[in-house]
Amino acid sequence: MSGRVRLAVCGVLATLGAACAMLPLVVRTVWILQAALLLCVQTAVGVAARRVPLARWLTVAAQALVALLLLTLVFARERALGGVLPGPDAFEEFGRLLRQGVSDVGQYAIPAPATPAIRLLLIGGVLLVGLVVDALAVTFRGAAPAGLPLLALYSVGAGLSKGSADWLWFLAAAAGYLLLLLAEGRDRLARWGRVFGGAPPGAAAGLAAGGGPALAPVRTGRRIGALALGLALALPVALPSIDGGLLAARGTGEGPGSGGGTISAVNPLVSLQNSLNQPENRELLRYRTSAPSVQDLYLRIVALDRFDGASWRASERRITDVPDPLPTPAGLAAGVRTTRIGVSVAASDGYGQNYLPLPYPAERVRVPGQWRYEPEGRALVGDHGQTTRGVRYQVSGLLVEPTSAQLAAAPAPPEQLLREYTRVPSVMPKVVADTARKVTAGATDSYQQAVKLQDWFAASGGFRYDTEVRSGSGPDAMARFLEEKQGFCVHFSFAMAAMARTLGIPARVAVGFTPGTPQPDGTVSVGTKDAHAWPELYFEGAGWTRFEPTPSRGTPPEYTVAQAPSAPDPGVPAPEPGRTRAPQPAPSANGGCPPELKKLDGCPGAVQRAETAEVSGGTSPLALAGVLVAALAALLLPALPHLWRRRARARRLDGRAGPRPLAAWRELTDSAWDYGIPPDDSLTPRMAAARIVRDARLAGPPAEAVGRLATAVEQALYAPSPPPAEAAAGADVEAARAGLRASAGRWARMRAVVAPRSAVRIVWACGTARARAGARLRRAVPERRTG
Repeated sequence: MSGRVRLAVCGVLATLGAACAMLPLVVRTVWILQAALLLCVQTAVGVAARRVPLARWLTVAAQALVALLLLTLVFARERALGGVLPGPDAFEEFGRLLRQGVSDVGQYAIPAPATPAIRLLLIGGVLLVGLVVDALAVTFRGAAPAGLPLLALYSVGAGLSKGSADWLWFLAAAAGYLLLLLAEGRDRLARWGRVFGGAPPGAAAGLAAGGGPALAPVRTGRRIGALALGLALALPVALPSIDGGLLAARGTGEGPGSGGGTISAVNPLVSLQNSLNQPENRELLRYRTSAPSVQDLYLRIVALDRFDGASWRASERRITDVPDPLPTPAGLAAGVRTTRIGVSVAASDGYGQNYLPLPYPAERVRVPGQWRYEPEGRALVGDHGQTTRGVRYQVSGLLVEPTSAQLAAAPAPPEQLLREYTRVPSVMPKVVADTARKVTAGATDSYQQAVKLQDWFAASGGFRYDTEVRSGSGPDAMARFLEEKQGFCVHFSFAMAAMARTLGIPARVAVGFTPGTPQPDGTVSVGTKDAHAWPELYFEGAGWTRFEPTPSRGTPPEYTVAQAPSAPDPGVPAPEPGRTRAPQPAPSANGGCPPELKKLDGCPGAVQRAETAEVSGGTSPLALAGVLVAALAALLLPALPHLWRRRARARRLDGRAGPRPLAAWRELTDSAWDYGIPPDDSLTPRMAAARIVRDARLAGPPAEAVGRLATAVEQALYAPSPPPAEAAAGADVEAARAGLRASAGRWARMRAVVAPRSAVRIVWACGTARARAGARLRRAVPERRTG
């Protein structure tokens, strides 16, 4: 194996080692096999291009072109020309997948489903890094800088995941990079033979052959690599860790029976605005309930309790196995009226969410799959990739119905809870607290303050509900919302919870769904437009209590509205006794699905179709290989004459195609032929040289180089003892070719490169080989007959 091939193989191993850090980011790991196959093909094209040899930039361009063809074959075959050549439709499909993939990254939880958009980002990223590594380490012979793209690839996976086995992926990436450096060192040492540290002459050759003891530079390199690897593993232990991340919502428990683990989550509200702005209300859930009315039956996903001045997020919490029944809700006293209800839920196949939507507070949950329990938020979170997709489950819960008098007379909350849930960051604009005190002026207790805040946002404050408003970011986003007075549920819930905290009322933000729309068959349909966020305020005796500050969304609770009627909805009957199967959600009439819906709030069947296509509808390896070979043949066929000429020139000038003067002369006559001066075998070398100089109008060094080549050929052919071959013959050929190129016109130069005339020797060689084979066959047939 040559040095460059060894470097290319090490580059592939180093890239795949770094790519392993991204394995925890998606549910399925089949994508790494696809990436490995495509990366090997891309690298093989580079090896072939360097053997021609092509110019360095042409080698990189050929690899990039093949990578584009491979990605087109895998991700945009149906919209490509001939199934493999990318056209405008294919590039449009790539753009759609890239936009959808970027949006998916911001909203899916770890491990995310391996949708085509996410797979394109993963595989395309691996191919891009592999191309850069191959170009730096092999084409341009600089293995050390190749560590930068490898570090970038590893950092993406390591930065987004928090797995306990991350150090394994680091070892894989580091080992691949050290292997790449070692291969480059061996290659340099074999080519230059430089020895330092007192090694005897010939030691370099022994090292290049793989035998003998390690030389001083190799031993030093190994020690440096081991030291760097050890420091890289030890330093993160001593350095502070960075909390959160772009894709941080995931369970890290150890499975059933472990009783431990943590759950951390990013803000899941990014998809709320996209869902609310969709023209079609796609169904996500359908449920039956025994509740007398569904107006207060909000389905809660997660509670956001950490406020940094700009946004709300869920804190890291310990998770446990799901208890049966669930613990008694915190702060709920026996004197507060509660109604036990039953809810039977069916999630659509396209709704993939790590948290299980539940009425609050739930008492008992019967759900298949791997789920863990987070006690503080009373939430069920999927473990080991478990999502709500297609899940059917039953919930027993409570409808808590405190009176306004009970909330007004609520005692002070526990000190620890009060301290944790009234924490406000110093970066929050002062206008938030000032506005809260101004709005609640005259209130005599926390309950009256909470009602005044709700009424100010929902009715008297002049706010307008608008889903087109940008969510905003930074500490000043809330101040802008209070000034402009327009937004959607995210703005209203965030602002009210923050203002409640400034007043000393424990507060957090809940995310989930409003009750949905009752159907004629007695079920209730919950769609994308029911996605919602609302504040929860804590009152001792009632626990966490819902408020509704968003105008025209949801329903304000009875305990916050004076003399609010409580009319049951007769159109929703109770579920049948013993019924555990909810009806299958009816599919939408529109089969299309905008990219924004394939997210937290999903499109029915979208993710399932994507994953089913991976298992049963994907391209078979044989078909993929066949189409790939055909595509490469179609790509290389027009370039075959040019590639053959470069290969022939390289062999002639390095002496592999026979004696150097004769091979150099053949290259000179073929080069002249390429520029329009055909060879004439009837002429002597001196006469042929004079013809080339005359027809090409050569003068100066190019003409002198042609004369020297003719003299060398005559001496090689006719001298009694030919002189030894001189290395200057190659330089003379290049000087003559430069003169031919300078004297030719633009089109002649282009044809000499793209379609050289001397490439007809390929046809002649094939004809000669066929004639020889036919002659051998004719000679062999009579011999067999006579035998």
